[in-house]
Amino acid sequence: MNPNLEKLQAYPFEKLKRLFADLTPNAAFSPISLGLGEPKHATPQLIKDALIANLNGLANYPSTNGLESLRVAISRWLANRYTIPALDPSTQILPVNGSREALFSLAQAVIDTSKQGDITPIVMCPNPFYQIYEGAAYLAGAQPYFANANPAKNFAPDFSQVPESIWQRTQLLYVCSPGNPTGAVLTLEDWKELFALADRYDFIIAADECYSEIYFGETPPLGSLSAANALGREGYPRLITLSSLSKRSNVPGMRSGFVAGDANIIKQFLLYRTYHGGAMSPSIQAASIAAWNDEQHVAENRALYLKKFSQVTPVLQEVLDVTLPDAAFYLWAGVDKHLNISDTEFARGLYRDYNVTVLPGSFLAREAHGINPGRNRIRMALVAEVDECMEAAQRIVAYVKGLQSQLTT
Repeated sequence: MNPNLEKLQAYPFEKLKRLFADLTPNAAFSPISLGLGEPKHATPQLIKDALIANLNGLANYPSTNGLESLRVAISRWLANRYTIPALDPSTQILPVNGSREALFSLAQAVIDTSKQGDITPIVMCPNPFYQIYEGAAYLAGAQPYFANANPAKNFAPDFSQVPESIWQRTQLLYVCSPGNPTGAVLTLEDWKELFALADRYDFIIAADECYSEIYFGETPPLGSLSAANALGREGYPRLITLSSLSKRSNVPGMRSGFVAGDANIIKQFLLYRTYHGGAMSPSIQAASIAAWNDEQHVAENRALYLKKFSQVTPVLQEVLDVTLPDAAFYLWAGVDKHLNISDTEFARGLYRDYNVTVLPGSFLAREAHGINPGRNRIRMALVAEVDECMEAAQRIVAYVKGLQSQLTT
């Protein structure tokens, strides 16, 4: 077996299962999960209709580079969303089976373990992070290096502390903006710094933007392609952007997304995927075209999240260190303020006493540079309906107030 498999850690939800293994939740409360970031809003009817109308596509082998009409739809969406010139559908865009699959396989395609002799290449990751980045690094024969979140930057990763010796070994940098779990969005200055580093040290940036369409202000989050265009980076050198319909259109089961950017990288990634077997079903492609061509359902979806966050955040601010994020559908809350309790203890007690599931922040990060930047924080995914999320918030308030009363007696 591949010895790098031994380096993989249990996924956060497996750790959560173990954390709760000896607990019986209070039966007086119905279960509410804020743990898993799985969209719960209804799938738009237009996507269902397009899928059903194209079920005959199941009788055909799909091509790896996908239908031209899908690539054109994605190119049009990118141009409209990010106010950039249209990308070439034939050379700069590739449909993928969800961004998760492509985030993993991209590392397998681009990491060159022979480039620096016996020196192990580096894959740079934010910390906390989406665990696929770490697994992709290990199984590509690389070593992950974690750039810790900086609370002063709204928990965006702080790349300024990375030593030059690490940059010299870096071949791939994963960036998640809007971030999971923090909701942080990189600024144009952040992107300018990263592009300069990529040019200087010759590495590829993989920009994970699957949460780009869930935001709470009037201005959409800045994307990597629009940042590159604004900075005059014609052709998007060393940049691959990844996005998905899962969160935008509430279709996580469709496994539909795309990669876009540097045509030279796309060309080699397409070659890899031809052997990897990453082609998307023609039926799913047809439904995806319908989804990318429609913005009304996206605006309606975003409005539902805005309503939830506007109601839930003030309630939780009464007892937790939490603010409205830049974007995405998570609240990243501190739990140790005046409570003298860890994130894992908090999650156990909340589950046991009030049957509410949250994810300990330490499960989403690694000990790096002397700290685990997720410790004593929790991630709450506000993916359920408004009433259920409000009920969960009220139970959390009751739980924290109970802890506070114990400390004063």
